[in-house]
Amino acid sequence: MPTVDLVADLGEGFGAYSMGDDKALLDIVSSANIACGFHAGDPDIMNATVAECVRKGVGIGAHPSFPDLRGFGRRTMELTADEVRNDVIYQLGALSAFAAYHGSSVSHVAPHGRLGNLVATRADYAQAVADAAVRVDSGLIIMAQDGELANAAAERGLPVAIVGIADRAYQEDGTLVPRSQPGAVIHDPAVIVERTVRMVIEGLIETASGSDIAIQADTVLLHGDNPGAVELARLIRKELVAAGVTIAPVAQVIAAKQKVS
Repeated sequence: MPTVDLVADLGEGFGAYSMGDDKALLDIVSSANIACGFHAGDPDIMNATVAECVRKGVGIGAHPSFPDLRGFGRRTMELTADEVRNDVIYQLGALSAFAAYHGSSVSHVAPHGRLGNLVATRADYAQAVADAAVRVDSGLIIMAQDGELANAAAERGLPVAIVGIADRAYQEDGTLVPRSQPGAVIHDPAVIVERTVRMVIEGLIETASGSDIAIQADTVLLHGDNPGAVELARLIRKELVAAGVTIAPVAQVIAAKQKVS
């Protein structure tokens, strides 16, 4: 039976403001994408989140974003590829320092929000992120959907973990239906759980048009910032385990795949 990582975006508060129930999610996930200060997160939150990840054996990942704190990293910014590269280096460096302080290290990089969308289709941004990662640490895992970033990372010899997102609608080409379109986000917990188990076990997911497409899911993204998210995450983990799936941090998932290949 397969081994899969469960990951959630964590540390996305700022100052006195919080988002999601990080404490509960850290008992469910095996990896965390941690905000690095550009779309959310501050030094205190980054430190506390990394410390809890280390204490609970959760893999630490950098979640770099456009410098868009007010817009939560979800707005398009016309940055050059060099600016994207330098911003990723800056954010990765910050999180790496906190990980080192707590006796650990960053295992993966997962671009956030609009940057995460664009690196799947813009080759220049994808290459910028991959260049930043490989020059900082050639062992960093790139967590991404199929597309330009996954290709750029593989070309540079970086390990790639493909992300499956069961509560988002997919298009025929394997990309996500934009949030601006109706039906882009799936809300029915039963449907989300069924899609997740099928994605991991069968390697298939139903598109918005009703057809099946093949999907590779090394890691499943769990959303934690909406009502009922924690209970849904618990249910997804429970049903995956019941189906015989092993849950492990993304570094272990990739190491197991490399051993088989």
